[in-house]
Amino acid sequence: MNFIELVPVVRMALSKEGLVTTSAFENIDSYERLKVSGYDFPEDECVTILPGDDKTAFISALQNQVTPNTKAVVLKGIGAIVNNGGGISKPVNSVEGRIIIVTGGAQGFGGGIAEELYEKGAHIVVADLNEKVGLELIQKLKAKSKSNKAVFVPVNVGDSDSVKGMVEKTVLELGGLDAIISNAGILRAGGLDEMDPETFDLMTKVNYTGYFYCAKHASKIMKLQSQVDVNHYMDIIQINSKSGLKGSNRNFAYAGGKFGGIGLTQSFALELMPNHIKVNSICPGNFFDGPLWSDPEKGLFVQYLNAGKVPGAKTIEDVQAYYEKQVPAGRGCRVADVTKAIVYVIDQEYETGQAIPVTGGQEMLK
Repeated sequence: MNFIELVPVVRMALSKEGLVTTSAFENIDSYERLKVSGYDFPEDECVTILPGDDKTAFISALQNQVTPNTKAVVLKGIGAIVNNGGGISKPVNSVEGRIIIVTGGAQGFGGGIAEELYEKGAHIVVADLNEKVGLELIQKLKAKSKSNKAVFVPVNVGDSDSVKGMVEKTVLELGGLDAIISNAGILRAGGLDEMDPETFDLMTKVNYTGYFYCAKHASKIMKLQSQVDVNHYMDIIQINSKSGLKGSNRNFAYAGGKFGGIGLTQSFALELMPNHIKVNSICPGNFFDGPLWSDPEKGLFVQYLNAGKVPGAKTIEDVQAYYEKQVPAGRGCRVADVTKAIVYVIDQEYETGQAIPVTGGQEMLK
């Protein structure tokens, strides 16, 4: 086991009284060096252990030595993991105290989801290509002066190494991973005549392959945690779309990726449930208030108007009115609607492999 693999194992062993966060230091491999680095606690609150090749034996030894008073675990010749506390034995909701990554988390649906989950007590990793906007959101969250943590990690979900790095940085800074929300996505509308192969490939890379990368690298950490605490459930959640439930005219590249995402969800769920990793998709309706729809230059209202997707529409307002009339609830989907579905998915322990509509009745399961 390398250092990245050891950290979540130690974090779960330290979490006997409720989930904790940790800080990991690869070059600090003794109690004395921890003290020099500014960590001042009695030596009997520091466990020193030599990890061997036998993972099961290491986990057993770790669990036997760690107590509720343990402040740090030193791995001889490797590094140290310091308990930052924050363990909540009786959380007020199902996300409090959990470490959650939100990709595409800097703005739009992702930013709203990150902010609402942070308000509920989750430790949030905002992962996004847009570093400027992502860091602004982190500062906004930290200004709330809550005890839970918020960090920004840059990521390109269309690149496997970048996603792996995102997960590893999360582990080093916070200790592990309890849920990942694969939200990052792009949309370029167009029919067969307008869609060029390069745009199709890009959308597939981000919307479909990016979800695979998130599940692949996140599940590796989650499996390690499940070996320490067999009662700890974790979640991989894809933010899908109503376009994953029904074909979308002149929007096939997006719909195809979302249909494929549900296939991944069902398949991942079968593979990972033995590790207590639930995998579900949430399928929101149209988020009219977000930049995806409302951006005056690149938003879907503008794209659909220019593509002639709405017959007879002459203005953006015509396009918006057309889509609002299709929703029985009479409005677009909101961040709060999606967050409620996320909290439900994390809260329950029995459901996996589902595509949950949050569409105001516009699309219903068949």
